[in-house]
Amino acid sequence: MKRTLQIVDLHAGRDGKEILKGINLVINQGEVHAIMGPNGSGKSTLSNVVMGNPKYQIMSGDVRLDGESIAKLAPNKRAHRGLFLGMQYPVEVSGVKLGSFMKAAYNQVHGPDALDVAGFMELVEENTKLLNMDSAFAGRYVNEGFSGGEKKKAEILQMLVLKPAFAILDETDSGLDIDALKTVARAIDAYRGPDVGILLITHYQRLLRYIKPDFVHVLMGGKIVLTGGGDLAEKLEELGYGWLKDEKYAGAT
Repeated sequence: MKRTLQIVDLHAGRDGKEILKGINLVINQGEVHAIMGPNGSGKSTLSNVVMGNPKYQIMSGDVRLDGESIAKLAPNKRAHRGLFLGMQYPVEVSGVKLGSFMKAAYNQVHGPDALDVAGFMELVEENTKLLNMDSAFAGRYVNEGFSGGEKKKAEILQMLVLKPAFAILDETDSGLDIDALKTVARAIDAYRGPDVGILLITHYQRLLRYIKPDFVHVLMGGKIVLTGGGDLAEKLEELGYGWLKDEKYAGAT
């Protein structure tokens, strides 16, 4: 049976300020959804709320996984149930090697006996090749001294290794040159399939040239104001967001 991530009339924000103003969205395994919108529309807030960042608060509404509310679960519990967030601004973790970090996360999600060390290293090597990365990359401290592109590749590497049921990728394309963008996009597209639902959050259509979404949603003023297919992303690239703006959609940060 296909698993489902459902966002129900979600009102949420930070420091008492409402940013999301009634988001409704259903993502099924096997689907790729893209959320586009201008700066300040609430895109990153949505990703943080779904993953359970404690700096953000749900004011009303719900986030459900397979019909069950996860709104009160800690981020690690959500990860254990199959959610993954590729962060817009990955943080450094000094003194912890990326390989060890991923193995600990893998054990938490899949169980300590799911894969032995040799099998895990084989999995890492397979996916570093997919991302045009040296396997020695896993021996570096998490994001310490990484370039912007390396940080984004490290996020995607974690996704490929952890194999989540639902992957939320927050502006994975930001900070990437064209070659890195193509590599990352190919890796994401290779991961898509019947056992994963993907939510891509982006400003621009350029990522969607390589990953064809099933659905594109426009987020403005904390609301989804329009939903369409992949051609909607092309229209937004051509016309921008001005043709959608009016007083009804203003006000999110």
